Amino acid sequence: MQKKIRLIGLFLVLMTCSLASNAQRYGNRWEFLGQSHVDGKNDHDKIQVDSNERFRAIQLGIKGGAIEFYRVVVHFESGQDHDIQIRETIRAGGKTRPIDLPGDRRRIRSVECWYGKPSWGRNRPTLNLWGMR
Repeated sequence: MQKKIRLIGLFLVLMTCSLASNAQRYGNRWEFLGQSHVDGKNDHDKIQVDSNERFRAIQLGIKGGAIEFYRVVVHFESGQDHDIQIRETIRAGGKTRPIDLPGDRRRIRSVECWYGKPSWGRNRPTLNLWGMR
């Protein structure tokens, strides 16, 4: 009886891993699109995106220090812009919520971020941009 329970448990674990793997392969995948090193002199940065893929959402990740965001503008290949008001401080190691882009999946040309300058000390934050297909 215990052997059957163990076999069923092992089977369920393998099926769960297989389903999770397929969801990652064919479902929502985050792709690294670029980064900017915050120098403390400017109050905004622009991240150029060199991908021919189409995305339906973006997410910003922070390393090395907190960033207080005010505004994010996504520039699409079509020439349209999407202005996002973000009034949030993201700590080092944190991320913004996934930010849905309007319409169907779209090609991103660049993303501009406006932010405040908290006291970073010697460590300057790095701003990472991710896109979801």
